[in-house]
Amino acid sequence: MRKNHCSYFRGFLFILSFLLINNFSFAETNVNETMKQAGEYYRKAEYDKAINLYQQLLNSGYEGTTLFYNLGNSYYRIGELGFAILNYEKALKVSPSDEDVKHNLAFAYLGTIDRIQPLPEFILFEWWESLLAAFTVNGWTYLTYLFFILFLVLVVIYFFARTIFQQKLILFSGLGMLIVFLLSLSLLIVKVNRETTLKNGIVITQSVTVKTSPDEKSTDAFVIHEGLKVNLEDNLDDWVKIKLVDGKVGWVEKGFVAQI
Repeated sequence: MRKNHCSYFRGFLFILSFLLINNFSFAETNVNETMKQAGEYYRKAEYDKAINLYQQLLNSGYEGTTLFYNLGNSYYRIGELGFAILNYEKALKVSPSDEDVKHNLAFAYLGTIDRIQPLPEFILFEWWESLLAAFTVNGWTYLTYLFFILFLVLVVIYFFARTIFQQKLILFSGLGMLIVFLLSLSLLIVKVNRETTLKNGIVITQSVTVKTSPDEKSTDAFVIHEGLKVNLEDNLDDWVKIKLVDGKVGWVEKGFVAQI
């Protein structure tokens, strides 16, 4: 009787695995077919149709650098600069080192109206920010694990060193690796914290009048335009508080900006 139960259980697991694998393959095939069809529409300059297919993939939960990049290109072609920049930024968030994405994003920003100068930063802070932007959270996680493993390997090798010279060499190498590991860990912690707390958005309408408070009748603070990148500070009902790189703050209706 016990053998029969085990056989049934193994059979159930086999069927379940088979169904999951087939469903995954079917979903992957559908994604590839949809991406291919959208690409055909793009090449025929039928950008609206391409956008509809790309949006269907997004609505079904599929995301990726290529999808965001192609969607950004399609929006750019129909003159929707805000949505183009939004999707380029999303692609860059997934793949920070992608040169094609960075090139198209920089080119799209040239078409924006607002030229806001950021507050001056100390050069060390600029280096730190550049280092942070080099990898995604996953990238820094893998690097941190790698440096930790290399440090442990050096610790083990140290005890098998045969000469004083070898021990000193491994000791200094281990200290250097420990420093690199701690730096990588610090960057990972900061990156995770920013991903969870700091939110950025893109203005997706041609012109927006920013208010001093979340009320249509409040005083006008300043005007911003399509494609501008802002920090999303807070939200209240249908309003969101934004902050510009020059330190200005104000409130706009949620429909005027989209989160990256």
